Amino acid sequence: MHRSTTQTKTLGAILRWRTLLDKSSLYKRSVPSSGITLCLGMSRVSPTAEGFRAAFRRPLLTSAEIAWRWVVGATATVLFFFGFIEYLDTLPVTNADVLFLRTRQPFLVWQAVAHILRGSVRRALLSLMLAGLLLTLIWLVAASLGRLATVEAMIEYFRARFPAAGETRKPAITAAGSKNDQIFALLRLNFLRVALVVAAIVGLAGGAIIAGSTSSPTHPRTGLEVALFLPIAALVCLLGYALNWLLSLAAVFVVRDNEEAVAAIASAVALCRERAGALLGVSSWTGAAHLIAFVGASSIVSMPLALAGLLPLRLVVLGVIAITLGYFVVADWLYIARLAGFVCITEAPEVLASPLPPVSPTPAVQSSGIIDRDELILSDVPYSIPS
Repeated sequence: MHRSTTQTKTLGAILRWRTLLDKSSLYKRSVPSSGITLCLGMSRVSPTAEGFRAAFRRPLLTSAEIAWRWVVGATATVLFFFGFIEYLDTLPVTNADVLFLRTRQPFLVWQAVAHILRGSVRRALLSLMLAGLLLTLIWLVAASLGRLATVEAMIEYFRARFPAAGETRKPAITAAGSKNDQIFALLRLNFLRVALVVAAIVGLAGGAIIAGSTSSPTHPRTGLEVALFLPIAALVCLLGYALNWLLSLAAVFVVRDNEEAVAAIASAVALCRERAGALLGVSSWTGAAHLIAFVGASSIVSMPLALAGLLPLRLVVLGVIAITLGYFVVADWLYIARLAGFVCITEAPEVLASPLPPVSPTPAVQSSGIIDRDELILSDVPYSIPS
């Protein structure tokens, strides 16, 4: 009899604990229309995670991005050094200039440099402006073709990943004329980005002029100049970054929906209103990762520079170049992850906006009549300490 009562109490305790666990557990649910496994209390689809996943699973996207960016960068670097060397060869150097340079006295060296550069600064500026225009044209073409290739690959990836979210999608653009329209629209967007950079430079120059007007040689006010210039520079940089971010987002709609530049910008603004949280999340996480990569690269590059007096100069230069190129690879990969996150938001809107599936109530476990209600552990009546 005593053994039967003990078994009854044990069974009742097990049933009671199972009921509590059933009420507090999170069960996985699935959405049949999208085929995506969801978990209550967790995010349905994270565009940031999908962007990083696409960058991991499609390394060719990063390779394509690195290819066109580094080709333009290498062209600019070679052109700069070649032009600089040719410019130095055209400078007339007299024996007096050489004598002043060999003295290593700052005043005499400055006089020699001023004499050498006299009359050639205008020619150097004109050459620099011409090289800048040529590099801008190269960048416009390379950036447009590269963005068309990468965004098309991302769209194909996410449409294969979310096939059920494509009921309201526009059909893929395959005609040659449409491809040309997309390239010209991307060229217009990239031209706006170049104009934005020029406007930012002009704004910074204007801020410097305004800040410099508050001081004079007789009454210098350096603190006031800095205090006035920093807010202007911060405002110009912030507006420039926001507009450049919007133009980069508009490129997705040019490739995805075959829209013109103005219509793509309008679509990007509409997406910012509808999916502001998702866009902010993707940009924030990738921006934080980029900041960590920059700080890490800056810390690592200081090591060979600190050992410059102990190591050969060539080894130090090679170490700095290798670390810098590694940072550029990480930065391009993060840019691809951010762009993939934007494409995910545009390609899976139904999945992102769909509500969580209803949770069926857990049936309560009926207690059998064999549970001893007088047991203090199993009783529903609160226990009071006897006085």
